[in-house]
Amino acid sequence: MSKLFDLTGKTAFVTGAGSGLGYAMAEGFAEHGALVTLADADRAGLDRALAKFNAAGHQATAVELDVREPAAIRAAVNNAANHYGKLDIVVANAGITGGAPISEEAGYIENIDLDVWNNVVKVNQTGVFATLQAAAAIMKPQRSGRIIVTASISGLRTSEVSGYPYTVTKAAVVHLVHLAALELAPFNIHVNGVAPGPFMTNIAGGRLFREPERAKAMGDAVPMKRMADPSEIKGLALLLASGAGSFITGQVIPIDGGATAR
Repeated sequence: MSKLFDLTGKTAFVTGAGSGLGYAMAEGFAEHGALVTLADADRAGLDRALAKFNAAGHQATAVELDVREPAAIRAAVNNAANHYGKLDIVVANAGITGGAPISEEAGYIENIDLDVWNNVVKVNQTGVFATLQAAAAIMKPQRSGRIIVTASISGLRTSEVSGYPYTVTKAAVVHLVHLAALELAPFNIHVNGVAPGPFMTNIAGGRLFREPERAKAMGDAVPMKRMADPSEIKGLALLLASGAGSFITGQVIPIDGGATAR
């Protein structure tokens, strides 16, 4: 049974790996034997992540990467594949928030700043698409690979706490997973998504740490009555990256403490 999740000798490339869910997924892969390339736009966060990996004895490399630059994504993915001789797992995780929720006046559709909209689209939608493009170009000739996209429960359903740029881009990548899975399945490439609910990560945590009552309200709204720790993403990511997920593709799986069960 333990071999189901074994990643010994596998190679992984993870965007947004300097902190939060990206770091947790990368760490989970390394803990199960994978050789990992950490990619992030935040140099300081990337250095901290690599230092933690080194201290734990994990094999990893790091690359500073802005996913708004498709050419940089291609170069980083290609370099990772060349460095390790292959590429088994790619996680398109890098993402940002943007825009207020529609429950606030600043989040009303007529008040959305198009510069904010375009920047969120570049990171959350185009950046994810370009990461999948680069991964597919390497994995098709290999006739194998695992691609994981970080979506969100906001992309599966909407609510008054959702904002336009984030919600719409996360909905887009849900359908990207479905379409890419159909194309790539004949090449033995699995494409799946994780759809986190309320996790205490940097993407949400800045405001939540400043407003603990808001964090409590978000946790109380979940059937399990709490927010998740980033480490709780590891199990699902390992399932999708390992032999345990050998017949899973085209799925976007919520990990949300029961939030979408309502």
